[in-house]
Amino acid sequence: MSKVFGDHAERYTNSAENSGPNAHYDRPAILRLAGDLAGKQILELGSAGGGLTEHLAAAGAEVLGLDHDPRLVKLARNRLGARARFETADLNQPLTMVPNASADLVVASLVLHYVADWGPLLAELRRCLKPGGALVFSIHHPITGWLRSDGADYHRVELISEDWDWDGVTVTGQMYRRPVSAVFTALLEAGFAIDAVEEPQPTPGVEDPKLAEILRGQPVFLFVRAVR
Repeated sequence: MSKVFGDHAERYTNSAENSGPNAHYDRPAILRLAGDLAGKQILELGSAGGGLTEHLAAAGAEVLGLDHDPRLVKLARNRLGARARFETADLNQPLTMVPNASADLVVASLVLHYVADWGPLLAELRRCLKPGGALVFSIHHPITGWLRSDGADYHRVELISEDWDWDGVTVTGQMYRRPVSAVFTALLEAGFAIDAVEEPQPTPGVEDPKLAEILRGQPVFLFVRAVR
């Protein structure tokens, strides 16, 4: 998992709150695919500073948010207080804090692309989900990831870099890009059924015209809902 988010915890949290890709593209799609949340037990991976958690809790869900960096966990706890629970966790290790078949929904917004091998994690998520429970996630789009690689072999899983502007500061992060087939093969092998695949349009409100054009016309993120 990348340390850059914890190293810039407050700056990242503030930037993600209202940025076009988060507020008008990723977050609305995740919440739409999540569906009715009232009374649901939700496991949120990569909860960061609690921006998405705020919406999940406001919709009536009971949320356990997991993040790898204690600085982000502290920000989320300060933000939501008793309205959600947060713990530090390494997604490359067993999620021992989550009981078997305890979650109605797992939400993973822009976090799975920081995990190199999805097999063990998806097996853990299947264990955590109730029968019929769903995994809703977004990742950086495989096409965009390949375009940012050396372009030599689309079919491999590869670590790539990307620059982000967080409130005027350029930050470089690393993530794993993988082909479309690797995304869905991993889910099927872990015992999930694909329920929805989306490449949505942004909602109104993106202030930067150039960014709005990119979100409307280019493959930026890929959204999936998969059922246990």
